[in-house]
Amino acid sequence: MRGIDFSSWQSLIVTLIGLALFTLISIGIRLLMMFTIQQRRERMNRQINERLRTLIAAYKTLGGSFTGNLTVDPTHLGDLHRQDREAAGHDEAAAKDDPSAAGPTGSERRRRIRDAAEAALSDIILLGTEEQVRLADRAVRELIAGGPVHTDELVVSLRKFIREALDIGPIPPDLAIPQQGPTRPSISGGRGKGESGREGAGKGAGGGGGGGMGAGMGMGGMGASVATGTASDDASPSDHRT
Repeated sequence: MRGIDFSSWQSLIVTLIGLALFTLISIGIRLLMMFTIQQRRERMNRQINERLRTLIAAYKTLGGSFTGNLTVDPTHLGDLHRQDREAAGHDEAAAKDDPSAAGPTGSERRRRIRDAAEAALSDIILLGTEEQVRLADRAVRELIAGGPVHTDELVVSLRKFIREALDIGPIPPDLAIPQQGPTRPSISGGRGKGESGREGAGKGAGGGGGGGMGAGMGMGGMGASVATGTASDDASPSDHRT
């Protein structure tokens, strides 16, 4: 208040205008800083959410199984086809001796597991922590070398990081969680859809056949009515002559 000049109206108005301009500029700077900080925070939240979503998907792919074969088979498609041909020849030879010995080999499922594991490892190398990137790099090198890959250490690291990022408490130390392995994809869905499509096509063909039979019967009835009318016309002149 001591800096305000009350000696005249002109000086008082100039002082008030200066205070108003200073207040407006201060508020504008504060709003700009708040808007910038909010935008940066939203961008960081989006990045964290996308990173967590990707790593959770990788965790489900690499650690979604507790039983069966818990390793990733690095065999490629050409090798699988060759193994399938050899297995088919072996099954044919075994089926001649024992018909119940023939069966599918499951190479398609192993190939899908390998492809899904490679995609998950690529995502971890892109968005994982330093420890996770090192473990993923080791798994990729084992895949390239052609050996079976265990993913349990990488799964444990992912599980620990995800729980910390979501502010979830650690797993109780007295629990001994079994070793986890890659998720086994199901290939029965496409087969069921194919069978249902074939059944629908068969029903459509049956309906078409029924429609053809109805049309044939209708045409036959029309032909019979025409023949009856023709016969009555031929018989009418002789009736008049009699």
